[in-house]
Amino acid sequence: MVMGASGSKLEKALGDQFPEGERYFGLENFGNTCYCNSVLQALYFCIPFREQLLEYYANNKTPGDAEENLLTCLADLFMQISQAKKKTGVIAPKRFVQRVKKQNELFRSYMHQDAHEFLNFLLNELVDILEKESSAAKDSPQLSSPEKAPNGPVQPLANGVKKEPPVTLVHKNFQGILTNETRCLRCETVTARDETFLDLSVDIEQNSSITSCLKNFCSTETLNAEDKFFCDKCCSLQEAQKRMKIKKAPHILVIHLKRFKYIEQLGRYKKLSYRVVFPMELKLSNTSDDVDTEYSLFAVVVHVGSGPNHGHYVSLVKSHNHWLFFDDENVEMVEEQTLQTFFGSSHEYSGNTDHGYILFYEGLGGKS
Repeated sequence: MVMGASGSKLEKALGDQFPEGERYFGLENFGNTCYCNSVLQALYFCIPFREQLLEYYANNKTPGDAEENLLTCLADLFMQISQAKKKTGVIAPKRFVQRVKKQNELFRSYMHQDAHEFLNFLLNELVDILEKESSAAKDSPQLSSPEKAPNGPVQPLANGVKKEPPVTLVHKNFQGILTNETRCLRCETVTARDETFLDLSVDIEQNSSITSCLKNFCSTETLNAEDKFFCDKCCSLQEAQKRMKIKKAPHILVIHLKRFKYIEQLGRYKKLSYRVVFPMELKLSNTSDDVDTEYSLFAVVVHVGSGPNHGHYVSLVKSHNHWLFFDDENVEMVEEQTLQTFFGSSHEYSGNTDHGYILFYEGLGGKS
């Protein structure tokens, strides 16, 4: 582990304001792993997730012969950072990156990778591992005390009711529920279908804001012509209105801005450098229970570059009321207003190519 010069500079900058017990470590880049590093920093500073992962790991650490997986590699990395003797420095997340490449061939090449695809892959992989461990624990006869179950006590089933999949620490933090409502315009019957999400991918427009992007995401669209909806009550294709509602807001709201768009005429993806303002505090109002859920921004993954197939990722993270800028091995303190430079460009051919790509908001209070 090398002590980066930026580390000592950071300690000087924070001085006696350096948060008790906190660690700020840069992550080494293995050729093209900035997509991974930027997401890892955002997740590490998602405090409830970090604490629950470390607690889970401490309670379920198996003997050395157990097979390592992405969960153990991530927990191990978080442990390495949180228990480091020094307050700042650089850590090489070698085992974690090797495991990612072993699990998914998509991340094996030295091509530019997508940070959002990586986040999605990682969270879903963690869910799979936790769910498998939970069902293995239930099937295991040694489970004498309920505390030993991977995600808390196992609830006994009433009258053989089908058991819901376990609520993992990923679900607890990131999962929300969307309701997809379709109203037949002939008979007025509303068909509602719930679906879970770990993040929201929103379309973006020039000179807009996250609030307007979310409004558009939840706006009503009419299904007609070739898009007619098959209404079960009318037993035929009918014109209908469709809209998305957020039924249950997650504790950690992750918003992915769809900055890469396929352009038919070009036959390729193009990066949209649109200016999209993201506020420090966000009110989520399109929830079906009509309760506004308030959120506070704590991390931004930024894509640096003019196109989808090359570029770089960095992240900005809020920790103990300070904003920090993580660029692989380098960590420095920045002012809150620096975030405004990552909103995007008001006109297409601006020299600025650093744009907010994934936003992490934490729910304030127990509402979410």
